[in-house]
Amino acid sequence: MTSENQHRGPRQKSRTAPSARARRADVPRSTAQQVLRAVSQDGAYANLELPKALRRAHLGGRDAAFATELTYGTLRMQGLYDAVIAHAAQRPVARLDGGVLDVLRMGAHQVLGMRVPEHAAADQSVALARSAAGQGAAGLVNAVMRRIGERSREEWLELVTPAEPVTERLAVSLSHPGWIVKALRQALIGHGLATKDDADDVLEQLLAAHNVPAEVSLVARPGLCEVDELLAAGAQPGRWSPFAAELESGDPGSIDAVREGRAAVQDEGSQLLALALARVPVPERADGAPERWLDLCAGPGGKAGLLAALALRQGADLVANEVSEHRTELVRQSLRPAMAKAKDHGRELVVRTGDGRVVGEDEPQTYDRVLVDAPCTGLGALRRRPEARWRRQPSDLVGLGPLQRELLAAGIEATRPGGVIAYATCSPHLSETTFVVRDVLKKRDDVEVLDAREHLSAAAVATLTGLGDGPHAQLWPHLHGTDGMFLALLRKTA
Repeated sequence: MTSENQHRGPRQKSRTAPSARARRADVPRSTAQQVLRAVSQDGAYANLELPKALRRAHLGGRDAAFATELTYGTLRMQGLYDAVIAHAAQRPVARLDGGVLDVLRMGAHQVLGMRVPEHAAADQSVALARSAAGQGAAGLVNAVMRRIGERSREEWLELVTPAEPVTERLAVSLSHPGWIVKALRQALIGHGLATKDDADDVLEQLLAAHNVPAEVSLVARPGLCEVDELLAAGAQPGRWSPFAAELESGDPGSIDAVREGRAAVQDEGSQLLALALARVPVPERADGAPERWLDLCAGPGGKAGLLAALALRQGADLVANEVSEHRTELVRQSLRPAMAKAKDHGRELVVRTGDGRVVGEDEPQTYDRVLVDAPCTGLGALRRRPEARWRRQPSDLVGLGPLQRELLAAGIEATRPGGVIAYATCSPHLSETTFVVRDVLKKRDDVEVLDAREHLSAAAVATLTGLGDGPHAQLWPHLHGTDGMFLALLRKTA
């Protein structure tokens, strides 16, 4: 059951009066509605809220899969469904009650994106509306669902999707805000993956990839877990990272290594960034001391967990810095197995809370390798966080831009001559990637830009192509099957 499924077979209209229908919706649909309400009303994150809701409802197997697809599919395709609902309801969706709108979006996804008969989707939607907003809302939902069921997905697409311009057509048909569509088109050209002639075709592939659920990627943290242990637990070998495995189904937390923190859920693109930073040659310290590594923005701890394992393997010390107390604790939990091993081997792994913008001033020329995994819009992870596309606004870039530049500048200051800085974001947006690096470096004469593509490719176990014109590297969901991670590698000079 995916959002790409098309309706098959004769459509069955619901002719049951709302008052004669089921008084309560079934548990999978009620669970999905609870999650959608938490996301739209309370600002919750679906990937955090849904697992808790499934446990509370004691859902597993097909019921859990149904609730999961209903939740994520509704969030992904919300833009398209809002256009359909507005036409069917003959009013802008902004005039609908929020709870009713959630129900209608769920109903639209069942009819247009899942193999659910119209009468079943309508009956259950009416029951949800009645419990959420009363009998009057149930009548409205009944009427709108009946109109939605009168057309196929293809017919609705033809009706509500503008033919031109291309960006507006893709924004509706592939359900993305218009500003994100335009920004991603510019990013594809700016990073050298597309030209003005083929940008629209490549853009369509990228947007479509955002609507396909991402595989669950695992990382076996070297020295703490071997990939074979994950494979024995039912995972499959990863595509790019030597420490990756893919879990096609099931709960990652049921795997001993994941539950114990020796392995973790981590996108392969994220793994490659840490591996690339760890493998860049760095001159030995004059005093012969071990290398010191810094993860400047370590929360919630995914990259820090892999960096800690790599640091131990290479005989280095690591400081994981995070500005938020809450996220610092998440980093500490992520690094706990590595910290125990470091203690046994006389190495130092430190987790601390602090403002990354002042690290360069407080600890100048201290570290050999510095990761600046800067806060960003997350436009590279829209497969995993479907609500992010509707939550983010262009104004977010205004606040993030100065922060990203300050953090990168601080990371450079904290690096000793000969050391390496990795600037990374989970976004291909030009304002968060190449523009940040350009603006910081034009004020400095003590930084050499390395070819990130070379080191990223060397870290991979298979041939990586499509990383851009260089010297920076950009990964893409539709091309590499990873999140849209950006990497710039810089060497501090004298």
